[in-house]
Amino acid sequence: MAKLDSDSIHAQLKDDLLQGAFQPGDALREVALAERFGVSRTPVREALTRLLHEGLLERRARGLFVKEIDPEQIMQVYDLRILLEGQAAQEAASVRTEVDLMRLQALVDRDRALSEPDDATRLATNIEFHRALWRAAHNPVLEDLLERLATHQIHAPTSTLSVGSRWTESLDEHQCIVDNIRERDSAKASGLIQAHMATAKALRLKMFASLMH
Repeated sequence: MAKLDSDSIHAQLKDDLLQGAFQPGDALREVALAERFGVSRTPVREALTRLLHEGLLERRARGLFVKEIDPEQIMQVYDLRILLEGQAAQEAASVRTEVDLMRLQALVDRDRALSEPDDATRLATNIEFHRALWRAAHNPVLEDLLERLATHQIHAPTSTLSVGSRWTESLDEHQCIVDNIRERDSAKASGLIQAHMATAKALRLKMFASLMH
């Protein structure tokens, strides 16, 4: 089995961060990560440096730590994602291929088949669906921007998908979005995903508010 390089380690740690495997304030130690991945500290250090530059980690006196949540920044990210996800859905409805549709539908079907998934699973499967939608737009610049924005949404301790019946509602919305992309209804697909993201923003605001009481 080939040893992992810094790119692979960076990708794995980034996914871990996006899926809530680490909490804000957690330390990421080179030695422990080198043992986990079975590599020297050099590729781990390179991967951590990239995460630091991407704004996912912050340097303190005792090393690198998962960045603390900034509620105002998270709201700004939601606002930008609402705009750009709408653009992605609009473009996807125009240019999607049959393979794109199969991929999107398969993800919705898979998620519907999950039985009471935990929070980390909901985060992981949700970002997979959104990434598939960005990919279906066939616009690398737009996809890159959305990927960068998603890295700033490290949710803790709970994702909006675990609030009440939001998980099943979200999957219903995903299905409607896919249906309209299939029908090439750009305006409807765009409006649906913008409403989908606006609901997530509203739930996140409520969660922040409850933490302040």
